[in-house]
Amino acid sequence: MNLEPSVGLSRPLTAGVVTALVGVTSSFAVVLTGLAAVGATRAQAASGLLVLCLTMGLATIVLAWRHRMPITVAWSTPGAAVLATTGMVEGGWSAAVGAFFVVAALILLTALWPRLGRVIARIPPSIAQAMLAGVLLPLCLAPVTGLVANPWGVAPVLLTWLVVARLSPRWAAPAAFAAAAIVVLVHVVGTGAAFDPVTLVPRLELTAPTLTLEAVVGLAVPLFLVTMASQNVPGVAVMRSFGYDVPWRPVMAVTGIGTAVGAAAGGHAINLAAISAALAAAPEADPDARRRWVAGVSTGVSALVLGGLSAALVALVAVAPDAVIPAVAGIALFAAFGSALQQAIDDPGERIAAVVTFLVAASGVAVAGVGAAFWALIAGLTVRSVLHAGRGRPGLR
Repeated sequence: MNLEPSVGLSRPLTAGVVTALVGVTSSFAVVLTGLAAVGATRAQAASGLLVLCLTMGLATIVLAWRHRMPITVAWSTPGAAVLATTGMVEGGWSAAVGAFFVVAALILLTALWPRLGRVIARIPPSIAQAMLAGVLLPLCLAPVTGLVANPWGVAPVLLTWLVVARLSPRWAAPAAFAAAAIVVLVHVVGTGAAFDPVTLVPRLELTAPTLTLEAVVGLAVPLFLVTMASQNVPGVAVMRSFGYDVPWRPVMAVTGIGTAVGAAAGGHAINLAAISAALAAAPEADPDARRRWVAGVSTGVSALVLGGLSAALVALVAVAPDAVIPAVAGIALFAAFGSALQQAIDDPGERIAAVVTFLVAASGVAVAGVGAAFWALIAGLTVRSVLHAGRGRPGLR
């Protein structure tokens, strides 16, 4: 019996499972934090996590199979951070759902009109990354403040993250989640808290969307911009670095449709993976680049399976002691924050505008009901235009 084909495929299949595990376990806490911040109940947040797993899993399978590339789709982790820092908008949760539909429409528009994608790409990287860094800062501070508020709960999580980051960086955030899960279980045993079995069954909770100007301007626009500038555009670059020319229109169409399908159930956005894309596209997934698409399909299937655990993850979060889950969410964003901050201030000529953008975004101020992320972008572009007036460097590259 010739076992060589199955042995050969085991490597990309395993790479796909690892990609999904790392992606979900390292950042699901950020997603739940973001959904809760804009008004989702526990059941609605669980529904959002479930539908994100389902839509990104199906989108990954379709794109990887159709184009024979290790294309992977993920939920928008930076987008979830935008939700967390923006907070409740006028109209509450239903208005947030309406904003998710607007994001879906804008992503689909980039598929029908690629010029929109090019306009987003023309936003100076220093401004876009400074906005993202400012959005991420409050969340990244949670492990620090949590260590003071609940040292016995947060310290094991931080120590686990540090040790694993030294040995195997890609598993550092998942290991921090595993440590947090142990802390939660010890807390549950010690306090006698119990899980309601009904809450462990995953199910979708649909919400009728409403549209408000505040939600569209203050939530949908920053969510779309962050998703495009910090996920889709870099995701194309990551794939290109491994020799894959990503089909832009099909990817935007599939992720736009997936975002629209998941919006009513609480899914804020799915996009081309950037942070985790290399796990399935790199030579480590398979020395033969022509077979790495199998890793993409495996990633999608694994995401569908992990969706079945969404309700259990939410239940775990619900009984966690103070500060533990926010610490996990902050740890998951350390790498993204560091990368965004570095890119924001890398060019001395762009540094002042980037600093202004960062400070406005980090301030959390809301003006006219519109959150800080939008005003940070406006402030940064305005300062940049004034500083470079007459020097041949306009607000957009």
